[in-house]
Amino acid sequence: MKKRPFILLLIALAFCIQICAKNSVKYHYSKNYNSETKANYLYFLDFFRSKNPLVINSTLRHIESNWDESFEILTLETIYFIENPDVSYRLLQILTQKTGKNYKYDFNKWYEYIWNKPSAYNNNYFRFKAEIHQLIDIKFYTYFANRETQSTIRLDEVRWGGVVQDGIPPLRNPKMIEAHEASYLDDSNIVFGIEVNGEVRAYPKRILAWHEMFTDTVGEKEVAGVYCTLCGTVILYLTEHKGVKHKLGTSGFLYRSNKMMYDKATQSLWSTALGKPILGPLINKEIQLDFLSVVTTTWGAWKLRHPNTKVLSLHTGYRRNYDEGIAYQNYFATDKLMFNVPSINKKLKNKDEVLVIRTPKKTLAISSLFLKKQPLFVNRIGNKSFMVLTDKTGGHRTFYNQDIQFKSYNREKLLISEDGDTWLVLENSVINTKTKQKLPRLHTYNAFWFGFQAVFPKAQLIK
Repeated sequence: MKKRPFILLLIALAFCIQICAKNSVKYHYSKNYNSETKANYLYFLDFFRSKNPLVINSTLRHIESNWDESFEILTLETIYFIENPDVSYRLLQILTQKTGKNYKYDFNKWYEYIWNKPSAYNNNYFRFKAEIHQLIDIKFYTYFANRETQSTIRLDEVRWGGVVQDGIPPLRNPKMIEAHEASYLDDSNIVFGIEVNGEVRAYPKRILAWHEMFTDTVGEKEVAGVYCTLCGTVILYLTEHKGVKHKLGTSGFLYRSNKMMYDKATQSLWSTALGKPILGPLINKEIQLDFLSVVTTTWGAWKLRHPNTKVLSLHTGYRRNYDEGIAYQNYFATDKLMFNVPSINKKLKNKDEVLVIRTPKKTLAISSLFLKKQPLFVNRIGNKSFMVLTDKTGGHRTFYNQDIQFKSYNREKLLISEDGDTWLVLENSVINTKTKQKLPRLHTYNAFWFGFQAVFPKAQLIK
C-alpha cells in the first residue's frame, strides 16, 4: 500500500470530510447526549465535528482531567487523522505528559509502545474506529461498528493503509494472452507462476504490484491470487469453502503490516497470511481457505518450462506505469518498513525472503538464501518427509518425498534418486519416468521474514 506523508493524510482527510458534507453523510452517533453520560470516545470525535474553540478547549480539558490508559490509542489515532495542527499539537502534549514518552510525531514508535503492553482499549474503541474511518470511506464503518465480540485480534493493531476499499484495484477476470504475444516482457522479468488442474498462468510482478490481487477461474477453480507488497507474500487461495464462494477484495487496512482482505457478503476482514476472517461475523464459522503453490521465477525460465502458458496482458483497464521495478521501487530498495510491527526478530533481515510451509499442525519458514545454497533440501514437517527443489532462478518447488532418497537435482526439471531412477519435476508432482510413481506437491508460498514472523512469531526458522 502506498505511503502517505503526514501532511498529505491531513489534506486527504479534509477533502473526504468536504465530500461527506456535500453528500449529507451523517455521523452514526447521537448528537443528543447528556454531558454526564457522554462516552469518552465521543469527546475525541468532537475534534472532527466541531471547529468551535470553546468546544475544543473544553474537550481537551476533559481528556486531560479524566485521563485513562484507554485514551492512549484514541489520542494517537486522533492526532494521526485530525486536520487541525493546533489540536494535534495539544493532544500530543497531553499524550507525552501522561505516558512519559516523547516520540513526537513518530507514529510507529507510539504504536510500538502501545502494542508491547496489554491492550487497554474498551469496546467503545470499535465505535470510534468506525466513526473516524468512515470519514475516509463510508464502507469502512461496517468493518468495525458493533463488532466488539467479533474479533480474534487486537483492534489497535489494525491500521489504515492509505487507500479506500479496493483503492488498489484487484484485477477481476483479467485479460490473458499467449506467451508469444507478451512482447512487453523481458526474460529477466519476475513472474508469479501457477498451475491449477493443468492450466498454467504467469502474473508479472511489474503488473501485480500495482493491483495486489486478482480473482479469476483457473482450471475450473475460483481463485484469488493475493500479493501483499509490504510483507512480500504471494498466495493463491481457492475461494470456495464448504460450498460458499467468497468474493474477496482489498480492505484498505493492514494487520501487522500484512494486507487485510474483505469479503463482499459480510464485510468481514480477513488475514492474507492465514486465509481466514479475523474481524467480523465470519470469525466463528471455521472458515480457512485452502491455498495452492506460487513459484516466483523469471519469465524466461517459466515460459521455457511451460511454452503454452498464458500471461497477463498489459491491457488491464487501468493506467499505470507497468515497467519492471517501478511499483514500490523505494520500498523494495531498503530494509526499512513502511508500517511497523510489534517487534523485530533479527534472525534475518526484515525483507529477507523465506519459503513458508504451513500445515494444519505446524508452520515452518526456510530462508531462501539458505535454499539457494542447498537446491535439494530434505527435511520433515510433523511425521512427513519433504524436499525443496530450488531452480537456477531461485524458484522453489516443494514435494512430499515419501522418504525416497535423492542424490542430485539439475536445478531445472530432472531429479535422480539413489537407485539411479530419473524423476521429472512438474509443477504439482514429481514423476518417476520408469515406474510412473508420483510424489505430490506440498503447497508453499514466499514472504518477507518480518511479515511472516509478525503473524507466526513462534514458528520454526531454518537458515
